[in-house]
Amino acid sequence: MAEITLRSLAHTYLPNPRTPEDYAIREMNHVWHQGGAYALLGPSGCGKSTLLNIISGLLEPSSGEVLFDGEVVNALPPEARNIAQVFQFPVIYDTMTVYDNLAFPLRNVKTPEARVHERVMEVADVLELTAQLKRKAKNLTADEKQKVSMGRGLVRDDVSAILFDEPLTVIDPQLKWKLRRKLKEIHQRFQITMVYVTHDQLEASTFADKIAVMYEGQVVQFGTPRELFEAPNHTFVGYFIGSPGMNFLDVMARDGSVMTGDTELTVGRGIHDAVARASSSNIKLGIRPEFVEVHAEPVEGGMPARVDHAQDLGTYSIVYLTLGSVSLKARIEEDQVTPTEQAWLRFPDAHLGLYVDEYRVEFDHE
Repeated sequence: MAEITLRSLAHTYLPNPRTPEDYAIREMNHVWHQGGAYALLGPSGCGKSTLLNIISGLLEPSSGEVLFDGEVVNALPPEARNIAQVFQFPVIYDTMTVYDNLAFPLRNVKTPEARVHERVMEVADVLELTAQLKRKAKNLTADEKQKVSMGRGLVRDDVSAILFDEPLTVIDPQLKWKLRRKLKEIHQRFQITMVYVTHDQLEASTFADKIAVMYEGQVVQFGTPRELFEAPNHTFVGYFIGSPGMNFLDVMARDGSVMTGDTELTVGRGIHDAVARASSSNIKLGIRPEFVEVHAEPVEGGMPARVDHAQDLGTYSIVYLTLGSVSLKARIEEDQVTPTEQAWLRFPDAHLGLYVDEYRVEFDHE
């Protein structure tokens, strides 16, 4: 197992990069601590797989360093880094049995056969492959093949880390949850450093203790699933995490009030002062749909809004609203009254985030 450090790391596929947009990975510093379970989360094209391939040695960074336990490994090929990588599609030998597929990485490094058998049986048991060990891999289902591919990464107990590049892409949706839980159990049992790349926030939250959210080649926040939900550090994190994502309102201070367009917002003095102090014109307030208070009757501090429609999802509803000229979503629990035409909204200061130039800034709560 290893602690993996990225120091001033950047990468571009262009010969003469001139702007930050020319970089697939913009300069970053990051640490994956030994034995941790991490997710690298972000949309397609944000640089996740590029970063994973740099860590594994399949790609050499344009600048900066990759360190394993403090040692620079930029010049080391993948096999010398002692990294196991599991890809989107299974990498196995179809003509071999499941047992021989799992045994191959151990036999390749001249592991004694008794130890090979011990590890193969242990990993097969964890992945529920014991009954398949004598079958040829070509006869397996897609999810069984991917489990074998995962097992090949897990079978060596001397690897520095295991990198998973969207490993559940080919898995039946009904089996994904089970396999995510299985990977979590494996991590808790073996305490191997694991980095799991995905665009699916549920996969990331189920597997990882900490999540690195990537956007436009940068890690814009690194934290627990709860931290990403409750205090997104960047507007993209607020938008990307949660279902539905965070509401954002462009705001400004005008005549002693905080305005979104021509609509005055009822907010605390701390937020007003922070908006008034901001030197940028790119200022947003963010609030999760879960925290928007929706009332069917006028209330003190309530802001009138139009109810556009409501989506009944069983135990809760998502209400689509218009406040002034801004569209918002709110989550209404099943025991609440859902307004039909007009509602009055309140934004509790404790659940508001203030964003200047897309990044969260602190303000004094009353």
